[in-house]
Amino acid sequence: MGRVLLIEPAVGLYAFAMFMIYPLLQQYVYRRLWFELSGTTYPAESLSHCSNNHSYVTIHQAVQKETSIFLFKSELCFLIPSLISALLLVSYSDYCGRKVAIVPPLVGDTLFALCYALVSRFSFSLNYLLAASFLSGLMGGPTTLIGGCFAYVADLCGEDLEGQKTVRMARLDMILGVLTGLASLCTGFYIKAAGFTWPFLTAAFLHLVNLFYVLVVLKESLVLPNPSLSSSGASEAPRLSQSQALTVRLQGVYLLFAASKRRRNIVLLLMLAAFAFFRVALQGGMSIFILYELNTPLCWSEVFVGYGSALSTAIYLVSFAGVTLLSRYLPEPYIILLGLMSVAAGLIMAAFAKSTLLMFLVRLPLLLSIMPTPVLRSMMSKIVSGSEQGAMFACVAFVEMLSVGVAFTMFSSIYAATLSWFSGFSFLLAAGLTLIPATLICVILCLRLDVYEESIILTEEMMENHPGILELPP
Repeated sequence: MGRVLLIEPAVGLYAFAMFMIYPLLQQYVYRRLWFELSGTTYPAESLSHCSNNHSYVTIHQAVQKETSIFLFKSELCFLIPSLISALLLVSYSDYCGRKVAIVPPLVGDTLFALCYALVSRFSFSLNYLLAASFLSGLMGGPTTLIGGCFAYVADLCGEDLEGQKTVRMARLDMILGVLTGLASLCTGFYIKAAGFTWPFLTAAFLHLVNLFYVLVVLKESLVLPNPSLSSSGASEAPRLSQSQALTVRLQGVYLLFAASKRRRNIVLLLMLAAFAFFRVALQGGMSIFILYELNTPLCWSEVFVGYGSALSTAIYLVSFAGVTLLSRYLPEPYIILLGLMSVAAGLIMAAFAKSTLLMFLVRLPLLLSIMPTPVLRSMMSKIVSGSEQGAMFACVAFVEMLSVGVAFTMFSSIYAATLSWFSGFSFLLAAGLTLIPATLICVILCLRLDVYEESIILTEEMMENHPGILELPP
């Protein structure tokens, strides 16, 4: 139906709506638990609760621990179904188009936002939010949608535009970051002016607008490579049923590794492992920023939380500029290593930030921290054929979902356990984890498993030796 081959508006609108919700839910749960544990409303307009009074310190620690535990449960409810959904939906997009990986997450997140709006309006039990997390995960979640969008870009950047793939993927990450920061900034003022219910409803409305854009305006990017699926080949091969097609696509994920050269498998597995540990380190550290900022001695209000999140916009902008410029002069593995150094430096600084000014300045060393994400995606995309993009991004979405889920659950638990003796320990742990992806990238360089020289050769060899490998029988 659509006539526009422009995925960026869908990504931007989704990022804005999602990150109206993300700071909201953490702050809403924090305030609900504050009321339940202390019997008083959260003193948002006063910093008296930030004093060194023993009773306030005790309440803060109790609320911090209970919030971390609740977020841990919520992430588990989301993670388990989303792992399966991400793998199925993104790989299935190779068969019936990329929209199949984009539409379900939009529906799920719309219902998720509506559930939060109802709970905040009528003070229902927080357990309903766990059910909402499970439903959102069942529909795929953000990683599925982003995986579908990156596969969409890979379709548009075919062999003729292979050199633009890294920059275009970095542009998507930049759009995600910029709209995320703007949403977080608006959310702080929105909470102060209207409470929690209206921001949740606004996010649900934005998801519905985005759903209309994807279904009606956006044109499908995928051209099916299998002639048996076209009308001209209908007499030679029967059309696959939906269940058969789904089975074939899951086999396609298996064949992504089983039917290729061992050299390409080594490169792809090393990159997937580096991507996984990078996401654990980055998301693990960033996931506790808001809790850390709400805790003593910072005790930020919702407006300051919004300012801090909005400053993170600069991280995405500078990372995009860094990828655009550095990709002209440096091999991609070196860009990844620079990004990992940025992550480690910023998280180490955050561990010792005890003043508002210093916490704002933490964003400076993090300015290049997003660079590894689009570069790794682009490197992996370059060493697979066009008909394998959905299978490859399904693997990336699965690994990313698992990594982010592990990061949230692990660091929420560690933060709660170490809060009483050193609240910045989780940041130091996340910084230390960046050594693992850095080591894996160095292995790729030392063993000369670099995709720049190998990507075209590997893909051509695979297609020559296995010309019908993706045309599986029904």
